[in-house]
Amino acid sequence: MSLKSYFLRTAYFVKRKISELKLFVGIKLGFIKKVMIMPYKGFGNDKEVYILGRVMKDRGIRAATSADSSWHNFKMMYKRFMTWTIPYAHVKARFAGDIQVVPTDEEGYFEFRLRPKQSFGKSDVWQTVQLELIDEVVPRSSKVLGEGKVYVPEINARYGVVSDIDDTIVPTGATRLWTMIKITFLNNALSRLPFPGIAALYDALKMGGDLKGDNPFFYVSSSPWNLYDFLSEFLTIHKIPNGPLMLRDIGLSREHLIAGSHKLHKLTQIEHIFEVFQNLDFILIGDSGQEDPEIYLQVIKDYPGRVKRIYIRNVSTEAREKKVVAIAEEMRMLGVELVLAKDTFEVAEDAVKQGYIASKSLMAIRNQVDGAMANG
Repeated sequence: MSLKSYFLRTAYFVKRKISELKLFVGIKLGFIKKVMIMPYKGFGNDKEVYILGRVMKDRGIRAATSADSSWHNFKMMYKRFMTWTIPYAHVKARFAGDIQVVPTDEEGYFEFRLRPKQSFGKSDVWQTVQLELIDEVVPRSSKVLGEGKVYVPEINARYGVVSDIDDTIVPTGATRLWTMIKITFLNNALSRLPFPGIAALYDALKMGGDLKGDNPFFYVSSSPWNLYDFLSEFLTIHKIPNGPLMLRDIGLSREHLIAGSHKLHKLTQIEHIFEVFQNLDFILIGDSGQEDPEIYLQVIKDYPGRVKRIYIRNVSTEAREKKVVAIAEEMRMLGVELVLAKDTFEVAEDAVKQGYIASKSLMAIRNQVDGAMANG
């Protein structure tokens, strides 16, 4: 065992013991009065649905309002990151006749792969999984229940869309740490604004070129699970198509000081989506700031013929842009075009040419872009 591995395992052991003591004291002294099941949107098909979530102290975070101050936003974000998680608690899931029970892991996460034993209605692409916390974490507390949503897309979808979030949908300054921290902690889901035209573009991609589709969206980001409710609310408020969010855990672990590989996380999540929906091709959308082009290149290699188009928002330096152009050339040799776009409208124009969106959608996208520019 290397010195680094020994240090990480020792540090994580100490962290877990401190967390267990904190949880014990928190329950005994009444700091934890109520726990909650936080389900994350899952996805699946007729054979299997996948859903995960976390058991934690009820944080009491309410929906954002326009009156929220920067200090209030900071406090809400602090609550999101300073979570009291519940390890080793048993959660029961019910869906379409399948019932399973799993324990949460050391960080309070649970995961289900449910296999329907009976048919379920397809009138709604969002199906409900009933969740129940079996263990009584807080003495004499009421039963803890939850409802998770899983996305089972229509079989007639023309394509699926996998999109990054940071600096693809919403400016974050992910390449500038201090800027990213200020943007993240001092704003809420209302005051954070997407890139101009994104909502209209994504809605057009969801509808497709014939305006008859219900093409599924999946959001894969290296943002932490702590921001799940924030990002879900952000997508809803700004009328960006609903879809599962695949985020990641951060913090000290046995293998990593802060977080694992950004590239490996995204690639693993995208490949999971491709495996579940084997009869569906995909459009991949990201930005040039981190490793989206490299990740998408690997997806093309791993799943030949499954990627229709790649759209990359150009947010990087000249040196990085040259590297992205080189990656685009390699993709072209594999039969896939990468469009390196300066703004949303440039993506929309190409999408119209390819028949992914209807030409009439361009007006709505242009109006959003021009309106944002007019408002500064």
